Amino acid sequence: MGKVEFIAMMALLMALNALAIDIMLPGLQEIGQSLAVVNENHRQYVVTAYLIGFGVAQLFYGPIADRFGRRKPMIFGLGIYVLSSLAVVFVPSFAGLLVLRFIQGIGSAATRVITISIVRDIYGGRQMAEVMSLIMMVFMVVPVIAPGTGQVVMLLGHWHLIFIFMAFAAFAVGLWMYLRLPETLSPTDTRPFTVTSILAGFKIVLTNRVALCYTIASTFIFGALFGFINSAQQVYVGIYKLGVLFPVAFAAVALFMALSSFVNAKLVGRIGMRRLSHASLLGFIAITFVWFLGQYFGPQPMPFAIFITLFSLAMFQFGWIGSNFNSLAMEPLGHVAGTASSVLGFMGTVGGSLIGAMIGQAYDGTALPMVTGYFVVSLIGLIFVLIGEKGRLFQAQNAPR
Repeated sequence: MGKVEFIAMMALLMALNALAIDIMLPGLQEIGQSLAVVNENHRQYVVTAYLIGFGVAQLFYGPIADRFGRRKPMIFGLGIYVLSSLAVVFVPSFAGLLVLRFIQGIGSAATRVITISIVRDIYGGRQMAEVMSLIMMVFMVVPVIAPGTGQVVMLLGHWHLIFIFMAFAAFAVGLWMYLRLPETLSPTDTRPFTVTSILAGFKIVLTNRVALCYTIASTFIFGALFGFINSAQQVYVGIYKLGVLFPVAFAAVALFMALSSFVNAKLVGRIGMRRLSHASLLGFIAITFVWFLGQYFGPQPMPFAIFITLFSLAMFQFGWIGSNFNSLAMEPLGHVAGTASSVLGFMGTVGGSLIGAMIGQAYDGTALPMVTGYFVVSLIGLIFVLIGEKGRLFQAQNAPR
């Protein structure tokens, strides 16, 4: 398989996760009405339930993938994703929908853990960061088109069609992977699937200062993103009255993130993961601080042009933070890539989803809780980066190998 096809396949496998979140955002209001959800903020649980299932299941896929290889666990996870998506068509209640979303997240977890493990099987160091940036660039196309796709699907019929579309997309990508991707786990890197071995792998991950601190920093930063996703429909439609233009505004910000990932892929080989990600984290803090001041002291609501400009600039920095922090966390753990990916993914997703849920549930009819959340989590992220790097930023410790 060529590099272009490999990157496209890995990006689309990971994109199934973004698809499961973003495509339904335009339909949350209709889902709430259809299933008699009284509290407007409770509609956000459709996202939260999925993310918790997605996060918890990652603990198991890593050790399984380190024992049985990458292909079979991935196919198993995609099967769960497809079947749970189709089952939503018959769901009778909001509680039943949340259960199926949790199960769908369990299936989707394979795409996150195993995809990163596959990339780590083949690449390391700055090469991995470059490849992950290109994967993230393609991956970010999904948030650009998913809300609009969901809006179009809903024009064709009931909101259940969104889940049928997700099932078809997962089946198509899974078939491509089954036909084209060979096993990437070296027989010499196979780990026994025993409690002792699994706990030993977890210990390796959790006692590595750099990996742990970058993961915690990523958890808080991604918590801000999940907070926005939870309340995006309320902010864009409820506050700014964008209506059917909501997917357009969502896509505009996602395009900045995709552009950021592309630029990162071009620069990371020459500048290094630490210098790029540390600079972007400081930029993220500065922009969200200005955004917070404007939101707190300025007119309510903040003029949309200013809001979307500051938000887009912040998310451009986010694009440099995400892929580099993930690569920095995985870099010292290549010998336990599957287990490492699962532990780090569990922490990042479950922690980030809970932080995002708190930010989303704080929605009070204004964007202030969301903007405040962005600024606070960026400061916490900086603290953990400083701990991981022993107080030193911009140190080029990841020279090519």
